[in-house]
Order: sequence, then C-alpha cells, then structure tokens
Amino acid sequence: MVNFKNEVEAVDSLCSKMQELQVEIKKRIYGQDEIVKQVLISMFSRGHCLLIGVPGLAKTLLVNTIAEVFSLKYNRIQFTPDLMPSDIIGTEILDKERQFKFIQGPLFANIILADEINRTPPKTQAALLEAMQERAVTAAGQRFRLDKPFFVLATQNPIEQEGTYPLPEAQLDRFMFSIWLDYPKFEDELTIVQNTTSTQSTPLKAIISAEEIRYFQDLILKIPVNDNVLRYAVSLAARTRPATELADPLTDKYLKWGAGPRASQYLILGAKTHAAFSGKYSPDIEDVQAVAKNILRHRIIKNYKAEAENISVDQLIEKLL
Repeated sequence: MVNFKNEVEAVDSLCSKMQELQVEIKKRIYGQDEIVKQVLISMFSRGHCLLIGVPGLAKTLLVNTIAEVFSLKYNRIQFTPDLMPSDIIGTEILDKERQFKFIQGPLFANIILADEINRTPPKTQAALLEAMQERAVTAAGQRFRLDKPFFVLATQNPIEQEGTYPLPEAQLDRFMFSIWLDYPKFEDELTIVQNTTSTQSTPLKAIISAEEIRYFQDLILKIPVNDNVLRYAVSLAARTRPATELADPLTDKYLKWGAGPRASQYLILGAKTHAAFSGKYSPDIEDVQAVAKNILRHRIIKNYKAEAENISVDQLIEKLL
C-alpha cells in the first residue's frame, strides 16, 4: 500500500521515481530523453500519446520498453486495413452450455500499443474513442470497465500515405500529446548501432506498480495552481481560435481552427506533472510552455495562406508562446 506522511513527501517520491524510470529506460532507448519524459508526463496525467516519426526511430521499441519498466499488463495491436472493432474490443461466442459468453479482446490491458493506427478504417479507429475517453467499452449491449491505469500509446508513419486513413479531429483530440520523433544525433546513432548489432542485451527491471501509478495520478490532481498560471494556459489555448475575442493576429492570419477547452485542461495537467517531475510543488508558466507544443500541435489547423507560405504549426506555436 502506498503511504506518505504528506503530499510534499509524495511529490518528492514521484520526482525520484521519475528519475529511476528515465535511467532504466535509457539503458535501451538512446538519445530520446526528452521524448521519454514527455511520454511519461502524459501517462501520469491520465493522457494518451500519439508518436509520429519515420520508420526505424524506435517508436515501437520505446513503448515496449516503457511497458517493461511499468509493472502493468501490456498488449500490442497491429492496426491493418482489415481489422474490425470486434478484433480489439472482443466478441461473444456460444459456449458448450449454449450460453453466449463475452471474450475480451486485446483492449483489456493497462497499456495498449496501437501500432500504425492510421492503417485501419475509421470504424475501427472509432472503437478506440470510448475506451480512451471513458475507460470503458460497450459490446453486445453491455458496458465493461477497463482496468486502471489505462493508456493508449499510438504510432503513426508520416511519410507513407498510401493505404492509410487519416485520424479524424475528434480522435486526435483524445490524445493528450502528439510527439514528433526526429532522427537521432550522430553520436547517439553510433551508440544505437554499437549496442544493437552485437550479442549484448540489457534486461530491465520493473520500477513502478499499478497501485503507485494510480496514487501519483490522484496526487497530480491535488497539486495547486496559481491563478496567473491558470490564466496563462487558458489564454494560450484561446489565442489559437481565429475570429474570436482573444485571437492572436497570427491566428486570424494563418489558422482555420484552434484548440478547444480540452487543450486548456491538458496544459494545466501537463504543467502540474512536469513541475512534479522537476521536484516543484506547484507549476509555473515555464512548465506550461514545456508541454504546450505537444498538446497544441494536433489541435490547430492551418489555412491555405500558411500552407502557401510554408509556415509550420510548430513555428506558429513558438510565436504564440
């Protein structure tokens, strides 16, 4: 049972656990320290994460490694064009007693790797929506609760568009973070090649249990936020909405759609977790800025003028910050 004298001691313990997790993951994932930190922030904030990057950047390995250091049930679902909702949720079968029995699908786990999520049709993508938002699924007229904690970590290939189904905005909005993975630096790539082309293997140990994760998730909600930080986060999201009272001039010029209220909620939750990971007992504006890009990236849509001038979403977010 998790037990601390007070919440200050609990935050100190969370900071320590975070450092342990990063050290353990670094034994297998090289040169992606900031990516690892952002994924962990989303998980402790009760959020889901979308990892976007070209093939070979260890997106799947990263999720496998995180599942290994978390003492949780883990399932990988390979999304394909012929995957049906019942393939991930489960289905009813007729047993020997001629009674219908529900057989749980791979969605019934704590960590779900939705590998290449944009390769499956919208009908199957939509089957994830209820699970991601409600932590429950409905099948054969019955509602089934999923075990907590529950995370969806999805991967997506940005360059191969043939035979893919772009994620609808409603589903993209369910992901707390959209994280872009770039090519590793030269020295990091040397380490990767050296360690993956030999007989050397690195066993990892489980660092944190499901009970501890649930406790720390509840702890994050209790962390106080100063009014100026709250106003900054909400106004940042509001400034991305064109043709509104608080819209930034850049927004009116370059954006078609802005971020909704869920972005404001995630900015505060992410800032709280980022602060706790840094050993702080309350977030400041820098903590909001540290998570803002990954939260806003998939929630704002450029207009034709931004496309014509080759202005990226990340550049717009940088200017808004």
